[in-house]
Amino acid sequence: MPIKTGRLRKFLYDVMKNKLLLLMLVPAVVYVVIFSYIPMSGIIMAFKKFNYTDGIFGSPWNGLDNFRFLYISGKLWTLTRNTMLYNIAFIMVGLVLQVGFAVIINELRLRRFKRVMQSFMFLPYFISWVVVVTVVRVVFGYENGVLTQLLDAAGLARLNIYVDPRPWPFLLVLMNAWKSTGYGMIVYLAAVSGIDPGMYEAAEIDGANIWTRTFRITIPSLLPTIIIMVLLAVGQIFRGDFGMFYQLIGNNGVLLEVGDIIDLYVYRSMASSSNIGMASATGLYQSVLCFITITATNWLVKRFEPDYSLF
Repeated sequence: MPIKTGRLRKFLYDVMKNKLLLLMLVPAVVYVVIFSYIPMSGIIMAFKKFNYTDGIFGSPWNGLDNFRFLYISGKLWTLTRNTMLYNIAFIMVGLVLQVGFAVIINELRLRRFKRVMQSFMFLPYFISWVVVVTVVRVVFGYENGVLTQLLDAAGLARLNIYVDPRPWPFLLVLMNAWKSTGYGMIVYLAAVSGIDPGMYEAAEIDGANIWTRTFRITIPSLLPTIIIMVLLAVGQIFRGDFGMFYQLIGNNGVLLEVGDIIDLYVYRSMASSSNIGMASATGLYQSVLCFITITATNWLVKRFEPDYSLF
């Protein structure tokens, strides 16, 4: 009893000592509980034959039938592979561009030009995918696209990307990088700004050029931030950007060969059958894969660099 009483007193003392910080934490905790933990009760829909009359908890159980729908479709491996590979490409390309542009903008000496560049890089994030699709059609349209006109002027054959799936993996990665680089760059730019200027001054005195300073000071200092951001991204590696794939790929049967992902397939299935149980099963399938992936990745990071792991 004395030991438990001592722990309770210490706990209450810590609470009173940090009460302002804990009060600041309350809104975030309430948000996570309402929008992340409470909805988890809906997981049971993945194992039920849902109907609106009986509701979530009253609908009859149907075991693994909702998961069997994904399996018998014959597309489970293709959907999972496409979703994973696209996200890996997005993470790798995005990481290089975000860190690279953060370092470049940090090295700019003209403050006004630096702010203009930051705003210019950040702007695509606010552009809707609907607008992006319009731009893609203006550039690559088979009838009156800019690229078509250039090819006609050069006497070359026209390129119709909407019936040729080969360019789309590169185009999707390019579009994602263009739209997300500016937003992701902010975190790395803040991290770069927090590096001790004295380290750069000492390096300059020793005769280090900009490349040496970048690879000997900036990149190593950014490594903890890079690892954390990659770990957070890996946690969503089996969840595709539905807005991008739906607007760019849609229901084009030719392009679905290289652009079909789990989220897009679920949407098409829901639009045709309204099977909520199947959608819940797919969401649970994605969540389990994401949990396994981030746990395994965090374990590897913790094994080699424990200070950089998330948990």
